[in-house]
Amino acid sequence: MTRFALLLPLLALAACSAPPADAPSSQTPLGRDAARVVPQRAVTEVDYLIVDKSERLMVAYAGGQPVKAWRGLQFGDQPAGHKRFEGDERTPEGRYTIEGRNPGSKYHLSLKVSYPNAEDRAYAAARGRSPGGDIFLHGQPNSLPFGRVPGDWTDGCIAFSNEEIAELWRIVPDGTTIEIRP
Repeated sequence: MTRFALLLPLLALAACSAPPADAPSSQTPLGRDAARVVPQRAVTEVDYLIVDKSERLMVAYAGGQPVKAWRGLQFGDQPAGHKRFEGDERTPEGRYTIEGRNPGSKYHLSLKVSYPNAEDRAYAAARGRSPGGDIFLHGQPNSLPFGRVPGDWTDGCIAFSNEEIAELWRIVPDGTTIEIRP
């Protein structure tokens, strides 16, 4: 694969809507910064994550600069659209935080996403439904001897390879903002 082909998902991410005011600066085009992201460099801690569901891409930031990217993310069985209700198998969209970790997860490590927020709960309650919860970034099922489950298979979580989630476990502290875009 050419270096240009590797940059295409990052360029597409730059075209997404502008991040909130305290997010990494949108004044610096991600495409220009992509040289710092690909090839990857060693990272000790990140402070912001942006997930682009349509590109199956997550970019980590440190000090407002992109420092790492993961491709080929796996989502809920119904990946299009924002999670609204328990059991809809969608991955949430919006701004959340990493609020904890579970080393004893039935998936290889897991980082808890703060879904549902107040808006998510109000939307579901107004319709007499539960918004669901237990949304995580996690690895593959512990029962899987190796490799990855094919396709989208979670109930709304974001799945990574076991090696990728081990790295995230190490560099993503609790309290890190995660923005999940359509």
